[in-house]
Amino acid sequence: MQPIWEVADVLRQVPLDELQLNSHQQKTFRAIKSCRTAALGGHIDACNDCGAVHISYNSCRNRHCPKCQGHKRVEWIQKREQDLLPCTYYHVVFTLPQELNTLVMRRPDQVYNALFDATWATLAQFGKHAGVRLGMIAILHTWGQNLSLHPHVHCIVPGGGVDGNGHWKKQLRTDKYLLPVKALSKVFRAKYVHCLRQYGITDARLIQSLFQRDWVVYAKRPFGGPKHVIEYLGRYTHKVAISNHRIVEVSDQQVHFRYKDYRNGGQVRTMQLINREFVRRFAQHILPRRFVRIRHYGILSSTWKRGRLQTLQHSLHIKPARQPVHIMLRKCPCCKTGTLITIEIFGKRGPPPRYLRQDQIVPVAT
Repeated sequence: MQPIWEVADVLRQVPLDELQLNSHQQKTFRAIKSCRTAALGGHIDACNDCGAVHISYNSCRNRHCPKCQGHKRVEWIQKREQDLLPCTYYHVVFTLPQELNTLVMRRPDQVYNALFDATWATLAQFGKHAGVRLGMIAILHTWGQNLSLHPHVHCIVPGGGVDGNGHWKKQLRTDKYLLPVKALSKVFRAKYVHCLRQYGITDARLIQSLFQRDWVVYAKRPFGGPKHVIEYLGRYTHKVAISNHRIVEVSDQQVHFRYKDYRNGGQVRTMQLINREFVRRFAQHILPRRFVRIRHYGILSSTWKRGRLQTLQHSLHIKPARQPVHIMLRKCPCCKTGTLITIEIFGKRGPPPRYLRQDQIVPVAT
């Protein structure tokens, strides 16, 4: 069901030129406002089976847009099915403390890259102690439920690795947990500070404050099996700061949206913000240009996928699924069987009047 209100509705209530936004943030907001509207033009599609005509406006394809991530998520997940290994998978979350929020606003590239580097360095060190090379898929999220700045990475880690002889070693310790969380937290803190120094961030007061508090590494229970990993990944891969379905109401002054209050058992509550504050919070989560927010490491890296991962799967008698990626973007929503064929493209002036008649059928040659 289509949501009644959208993030774009909030943006239309705010004069973006009056806010302290950089050019990249302004460009992103303009794209979200224009997504699937006449401003981007559109196309006329006809079904090659039932002949029904469909008018569609073009999407902005911006990765921060709530309306442009669905099919990308499906494609990515189906491709990941080829990388599964016969072991337990774990979900580990590495979170940055709030003392770094000011630095995030000034130098997001270095802070987020250091987060990825320190996360993998931490897991790789524990794997080295166990005599194996691990793998990891890491996904960066920068938001909390109330749109606050809350940088963290969700990591999917297989419970096994490859030893020095290239042989598969299943389960590092036990099926119940991957690694001790308290030890992970301390090593992660030290690794992150080291990465900051490598990026030239040597503020003594900041670094001292980072060592004065405990860092949070959260490990969830293992998945039921490799197939459950794919379903679970769909919740995290192509998320944006807030989905349109969470927005309850938008007026010319304020916006109401739902959020989960994890401090009170995950109760669903409603938050009210003035439109400018909503836009300011959303802008915090617009990533720098060309920043990669989904990364693969170790035995799940692109280097390993060029042959070594396939060799490992063959030795474990795994036959990866080689099915083509199927998405429903070109399926006719009327008959559910035909394929939509583009018969005309239109610009900002809108579709030609002859296609605006109701119940129009167009014969399509196949």
